[in-house]
Amino acid sequence: MKLEKFKPKDPKKTGIIIFTVVCVLLVAGVFFYTSFASFQVQQDFNIIEGTVGSNGDLYFAFYVDNEISSKMPGKGEGYVLDKEKTNCTKGASVEFNETDWSVKVLNMTERNTKCTLYFKKSYSETILNGADPVLKEPLIPVTIENDGTVKRADLSLEWYNYENKEWANAVILFDESTNSSYQAGDTIPESAIESYFVWIPRYRYQIFDDGNYTDLTSTENSTQTIQIAFENKDTPVSNGSAVGSWLTHPAFTAFNSNGMWVGKFETGTTLTSDYNVRNGDAIQIKPNVASWRSIQVANAFYTSYDYKRNLDSHMMKNTEWGAVAYLQHSIYGSQASVRINNNSSYITGYQANNEPTCGYTGTNEECNRYCNDGTCNTAYPNSVLASTTGNITGIYDMSGGAWEYVMGVMVDEEGNPMSGRNSIYNSGFNGTFGCPTCNNDTSGLTELTNGYSWPENKYYNTYAYATVDEQYQRRILGDATGEMGPFASATYLTQTRQINSWYSNLSSFVFSSLPWFMRGATNTDGIYTNTFAFGSTYGSVLNSIGFRLILTP
Repeated sequence: MKLEKFKPKDPKKTGIIIFTVVCVLLVAGVFFYTSFASFQVQQDFNIIEGTVGSNGDLYFAFYVDNEISSKMPGKGEGYVLDKEKTNCTKGASVEFNETDWSVKVLNMTERNTKCTLYFKKSYSETILNGADPVLKEPLIPVTIENDGTVKRADLSLEWYNYENKEWANAVILFDESTNSSYQAGDTIPESAIESYFVWIPRYRYQIFDDGNYTDLTSTENSTQTIQIAFENKDTPVSNGSAVGSWLTHPAFTAFNSNGMWVGKFETGTTLTSDYNVRNGDAIQIKPNVASWRSIQVANAFYTSYDYKRNLDSHMMKNTEWGAVAYLQHSIYGSQASVRINNNSSYITGYQANNEPTCGYTGTNEECNRYCNDGTCNTAYPNSVLASTTGNITGIYDMSGGAWEYVMGVMVDEEGNPMSGRNSIYNSGFNGTFGCPTCNNDTSGLTELTNGYSWPENKYYNTYAYATVDEQYQRRILGDATGEMGPFASATYLTQTRQINSWYSNLSSFVFSSLPWFMRGATNTDGIYTNTFAFGSTYGSVLNSIGFRLILTP
């Protein structure tokens, strides 16, 4: 590589220099001569020993974990710049861009300036046992203040603390080309943010109920603290199945991941009409926007799938819902009844001002108020009772808002995942119909053959065939369905519902006529609404059902 000399026109004039590093060994330490030709730091570069610069040379030394190094660590190796120790001589200073992995020297006014860059391991939390957040572009790690202000996190400092119920957050911007414009500590305006995500670390849990319920009996107060132990993907998997044994949660083993980024709110959209489409570019996950509803499961799945392929984006599975719900009811979450989002326009991030005291009645009764004008609810960021942590760092809309489709479906008698109810009400995935002549369907069709093909099976959960919805023993351990028993029926006025023992949440298992799971209940379901609610439905376009996004980088 040819070395070029830097000859400033005015040595007293302040300059900002972005550089490509080439190295030279000096007696006092390992300092590197810098070429000012291309000005962009590379992760890999050649060390040219014995070359001494002159006439305006800029020198660098790198320390990694306080040990002198011949090069700076590469991006993705788990290091960040230690800003407190990093220094330059002669009044210059360093600015490091974590997104571009590049360096700027600011205020350089004299020749023979020397800068020493110290790199240290990025912040991690001991109790996570290596299941700390996995960051990959275009995710930007952030902290969120109580008033909703979003700032780019400094990765060398504490930006999450699960022991204190402070979960890690990240955002994706509408214009990803501006990612590097925001440095650690900078405020990111809400108008720039397209989507919010929250990290759920990989864990195992102690089984508290085997979920082998075959019918309705009576409910009891079975709520308890779920025992959680965090682990990384290199930890041997726990395969318990009996009460008291430990099970690595299946949400993580399916992807062999250290965790997952979960949409902080129900998925919204930039579309203004024609919602039943496949369009990964139309996603936004934000507070105080309408959730994306009126979409078939297949379109919701492939919209999610297309969103960020490099982050393995997909629609939430039933077991992934369960993973969030169980963490919420561990010592690392709120361990409380998550307050219902009772916004009647399905606006994300809201909480009811009061806990409902009755179930769905069909009217706006005081015991189960729902509204869209703020008279009975509170908007984000002042809605932390609707968060899984009881503070602003958690996940919202898991109680009320819209029902949420999840990728959990019953198989037919041949063991293949079903499409839906009939040719009128179905998911859009190919498969058999559970009730071909229901709803005045006169098509004569018993299956869908011209719809979407099914994705890899890691993207959906399947459940055994049944003709009734009380066979809870078909649960998957960890999906927060059968384990929430015992089960019973409850009636309020003319509405009879199946409920479970955790906060009397709605609990209808999938069966032949309604083969798709939905979670969290809706804004009008009152006391039956919470993170442990689950129901069965068609998989078709319904105004009251949306979906949620997952990233597993």
